[in-house]
Amino acid sequence: MMESTILVLWCLISSPMITNGDDDMTKFLPPCNYSAIYNFGDSNSDTGGIAAAFYPPASPSGNTYFRRPAGRASDGRLIIDFIAENLGLQYLSPYLDSIGSNFAQGANFATGGATILRPKESWFENGVSPFPLEIQVEHFTQFKDRTSYFYNQGQNDVALGIQTLSYQQQQAAIAKIVSQFISQVRILYQRGARAFWIHNTGPIGCLPVTCVKVKDPIAGYLDENGCVKSQNEIALQFNNHLKGEIVKLRGELSDAALIYVDMYAAKYELISNAKNQGFKQAFEICCGYHGIGYDVWCGNKGNVNGSEVHAGSCPNVTSVISWDGVHYSEAANQWIATHILNGSLSDPPVGIARACHNRGPSL
Repeated sequence: MMESTILVLWCLISSPMITNGDDDMTKFLPPCNYSAIYNFGDSNSDTGGIAAAFYPPASPSGNTYFRRPAGRASDGRLIIDFIAENLGLQYLSPYLDSIGSNFAQGANFATGGATILRPKESWFENGVSPFPLEIQVEHFTQFKDRTSYFYNQGQNDVALGIQTLSYQQQQAAIAKIVSQFISQVRILYQRGARAFWIHNTGPIGCLPVTCVKVKDPIAGYLDENGCVKSQNEIALQFNNHLKGEIVKLRGELSDAALIYVDMYAAKYELISNAKNQGFKQAFEICCGYHGIGYDVWCGNKGNVNGSEVHAGSCPNVTSVISWDGVHYSEAANQWIATHILNGSLSDPPVGIARACHNRGPSL
């Protein structure tokens, strides 16, 4: 009987490394026997943690797949759900939810609004989670029955920096954020984790909730796809620094497998080629109204240009990339998951089914 394996997945930012998937050597490795997944992150992979701690999302969230709100910032499944399906495991129950949860095949420590650094903001004022990565790792320590780990975090740290810091200050903060992230990887390693699947952060400058508020931009403010260039540059700098530190960490944790997955490249490819991939215009928002001077978030009522509106779901959610202006639709999540699970955007180029095997340092 094959021994069960621990897998850690973390989603962050990096520069593209595109291959055809598992390389020739990897194809001959046996599939890993993952008995469970432990996920750490923010709203991109939160399956109900922040909803259990504060307020659950209202309809129409969750309607596409679950037929009801299911604690996810989407109309249906997230990338972490498609990962669980791919590995033959059940969807992850949130650690913070004690009602109807099943932790037999892992747990989800992610919470919407979570950061890597300790937050200085409040959930009630800014929507920032009181459960940063450090606390999520502590929750795991209290829970601990080691198996598999996934990480999906970094976007909120970058977003908060964009909102509150100058461009130069954002650049200076990158090293601090990455250092905190690496320190938490080391802690999990000390507590038994040996296989890590790490997603980088996506192109934050392409979030529709930001792009729809740009009016008469100066030359060079937007890139060729309509994304805010300076915000994506910060994300890529963060990614590059993170990737370099992960490569160093492989030399330090020589018996660990640390797979770096370029989520930025996957999401930017989808946004750049939306129509060719069966989606509508990349910046269309399915649920919510956003523009200069107003924001009516998904499931809420508000005023737009003097008229009261209710932010319900669009009728064609399967052809829209953005669910609510910040988070992706189930259809987009499935597209992205399909393009990362085979290892074509991984460093080393290994698919998730064989991500437990140590390949040593790479670039």
